[in-house]
Order: sequence, then C-alpha cells, then structure tokens
Amino acid sequence: MEMMNNSEYKVKHIASQSLVITGKCDATQWSVANKLEDFVSPWDAAPIKPIVFRALYDSEFFYFSFNVHDGAVFTELKDDSKASIAASDRVELFMRVDSKLSPYYCLEIDTQPRIMDFKAMPNRDFDLSWNWPEGELEVRSEILNECFSVEGKISLQSLEELQLLKKDSEGTFMEIGVYRAKYKTDDAGHNHPTWITWVDPKNPEPDFHIPESFGIFRFEI
Repeated sequence: MEMMNNSEYKVKHIASQSLVITGKCDATQWSVANKLEDFVSPWDAAPIKPIVFRALYDSEFFYFSFNVHDGAVFTELKDDSKASIAASDRVELFMRVDSKLSPYYCLEIDTQPRIMDFKAMPNRDFDLSWNWPEGELEVRSEILNECFSVEGKISLQSLEELQLLKKDSEGTFMEIGVYRAKYKTDDAGHNHPTWITWVDPKNPEPDFHIPESFGIFRFEI
C-alpha cells in the first residue's frame, strides 16, 4: 500500500471505563484525543465543511467520534433497511485484515444512528447479511442546527477475533479507512453524493473499496 503523508493517526490511551458514549462528543476524555481533520473530496471541486474525527482506547474498547458541520442533513427514512442508510448522509469506518482486503469490515452510520455493517471482499463482494458481533458495538448520535455528531465504541475483543488488531515493532495498529458521504439535492429533486475521505486513494473515480484508501491507526501505550 502506498502510504500518504497524512495516513497515520495515533490513538491515545485512557483510563478504563472512564468514557461514556452519549452521542454528544462532549466528554472531557475527548479533549486528550488527537484530531483528524484533513479530509478531502478528490472528485468534487466544491469545498467541504469541517469534519473532526477522534479516537481513543482503554483496556476493553476502541472509541471513535465524528463532529460534522452540516446544516442540511439528508436521511432516507422510508424504512430501516441497509439500502436506506446507504442513501443517507453518513460517516464510515472500514477496517481490513490485510492489504488484499481479504476480508475487510465496513461500518456506515447515519445520524439516527442506524448502522449498515457488512463484511466485504475485493471487487465490491459485499455480504450485507453479516453483522458486527452482538453486544460488541455501540453507537449514539446527536443532531444540532449546523452540525451532527456520532460516537461509538467497539470491543477490542471483537477486533481481535476479526483479526483487525495487528502488532509490529512499534506496537499495536489497525489498518482503517475513515470516510463521509454527503448528499445534496439538485433542482430536479435528485440526490447526488459527495464522497469524502481521510486518505486520498488517487483513483480517477470515487471508490473507497480499494487498498489505497486505507491508513494506519497506531495505539499509543
């Protein structure tokens, strides 16, 4: 995988059971987390509104949060299917087992918050019937006038069992992609997505489902 200049993020350690997920992203623990803010939309010339991602971990959980500036959130509410979530404004985390994407696991979360979780293989071979292990994932959200926030926690045990936590000479790390999908409605009433990513995959067409869109999260001791 080609490593980009901005493609390593350091996950800070916090005291166990000190962070309660509320969806508001206002717990004091978040103030110690590194901010990931350098998101880009390589396929859209319009400027994107600010996004702040943070991550932390303790002895049991990996925690993540998104603060997204957006005064016009679009959510498809005709049903609670994964297809409806896929047509809504959302944030996304993809985590891969190896650089061949064999397999990788996707979490796409809208503002409700509803979760589209699935297992994937190369060339967009999606198993939408797959779900994150029960009880090992929790998400909360909050929508305000000009922004929304999403918080989540994933058990380290589930990350271990899915072979997503790895070790090298520098310690523990995960290979992960961080994304956002923003829908805008045109004059004819059709919705068009803007695809936003942490790592620019240098691909001519929008595509997060390729090895080049992943970066590294390193867990500090």
